[in-house]
Amino acid sequence: MIQTMKKVEILLLLLCLNAASFLVSADPPTCPADLGGKCSDGSDDWEGEFFPEIPQIKYEGPSSKNPLAYRWYNAEEEILGKKMKDWFRFSVAFWHTFRGTGGDPFGAATKYWPWEDGTNSVAMAKRRMRANFEFLKKLGVDWWCFHDRDIAPDGNTLEESNKNLDEVIELAKELQKGSKIRPLWGTAQLFLHPRYMHGGATSSEVGVYAYAAAQVKKAMEVTHYLGGENYVFWGGREGYQTLLNTDMGRELDHMARFFEAAVAYKKKIGFNGTLLIEPKPQEPTKHQYDWDAATAANFLRKYGLIDEFKLNIECNHATLSGHTCHHELETARLNGLLGNMDANTGDAQTGWDTDQFLTDVGEATMVMMSVIRNGGIAPGGFNFDAKLRRESTDVEDLFIAHISGMDTIARGLRNAVKILEEGRLSELVRKRYSSWDSEIGKQIEEGKADFEYLEKKAKEFGEPKVPSAKQELAEMIFQSAM
Repeated sequence: MIQTMKKVEILLLLLCLNAASFLVSADPPTCPADLGGKCSDGSDDWEGEFFPEIPQIKYEGPSSKNPLAYRWYNAEEEILGKKMKDWFRFSVAFWHTFRGTGGDPFGAATKYWPWEDGTNSVAMAKRRMRANFEFLKKLGVDWWCFHDRDIAPDGNTLEESNKNLDEVIELAKELQKGSKIRPLWGTAQLFLHPRYMHGGATSSEVGVYAYAAAQVKKAMEVTHYLGGENYVFWGGREGYQTLLNTDMGRELDHMARFFEAAVAYKKKIGFNGTLLIEPKPQEPTKHQYDWDAATAANFLRKYGLIDEFKLNIECNHATLSGHTCHHELETARLNGLLGNMDANTGDAQTGWDTDQFLTDVGEATMVMMSVIRNGGIAPGGFNFDAKLRRESTDVEDLFIAHISGMDTIARGLRNAVKILEEGRLSELVRKRYSSWDSEIGKQIEEGKADFEYLEKKAKEFGEPKVPSAKQELAEMIFQSAM
């Protein structure tokens, strides 16, 4: 009996510890879906500035030691006939900057910004929007990106959710007046709510498919209303956990029909923005259907959508798929699909999407070599889909992180221009492929050389001489520009 009681006590203790662990890792309290005023007084008023200690961020040059100043990003400076601000079209990600809490599966939130009241009410959403516009203006950035449910709370019904969104969008429209600030892109959040556990466009439930379509319809409308220039599809749940219970062919067909409907509605409402697909291999699903740039391009070709979409390349997603960011950008560019970039990076020691700010100058230089060859990235841009580290908890850190990311990419542009104008790397590549400038090379590239002709030439040539690829020299030339 005593032993049984001890077992029960131990079991109860474990249950209590488990419950405590859940509470520690839970999100901050949110307002009820009916927004009945139980969590907030309904006011989005905020006295004074949101960032009173932060000055307007200005360019001070490479010698500056001021962490709240640009050292390499000079917005109005012209490089290759284009202002730096037009090369980049920098954008702030609303979800990471204003909804990121620092919480993770092992710990509770670490960030409690002064303007937050602990609710997810419409009033709080409007206050965040005001903070967003002040943040953009102090950074000197004209673009921002959003998911619909990041900027306005979900309701009990689709109608209520749309009403909440409309209220916040009207405020954003008002705040835009007298400025150049606009959304770089908008999107619908089709991954957080339990209804999307099997996906949206690829759900096994037709009702979920219809709900996802309605949500995208509304998100596209408000993006258009605010003057947004792009609309993104990120299929975090569009994939599978196992093929044992999945009809993959049917799901891919459904996703194609979904995209076709999006194209049709875009044209119906007169939205001239670019539709973007954001490839990612996995997380949260085991396998996402838009695994990487090549997979997404193949999908678009198969379903006749190749002329209707471009790609939003994210560096951290590239590494998760086993590629470099440079590889994904080049794959998109060579397919005529490079439309936007989510500027972030991952951690080589970590196997998930850490969404860190890009601070590797070498990687930024390779990124900008692709962008220059693409002639720029407009009407897309560089969106900082990046978040502060869990341990970075000062309001000032929000600015420092973005300044560092912007400076890194600006430095990458300067380095890329130096490499391309110097010409040594281009000449190395030209020499490596110089045999293809011959008559036979020209015939092959024009599709005029069949196997019989090539066999004849092979016999004439004898054993080919294969020269060095000069990889170490290429790396030396590249590093000398850093």
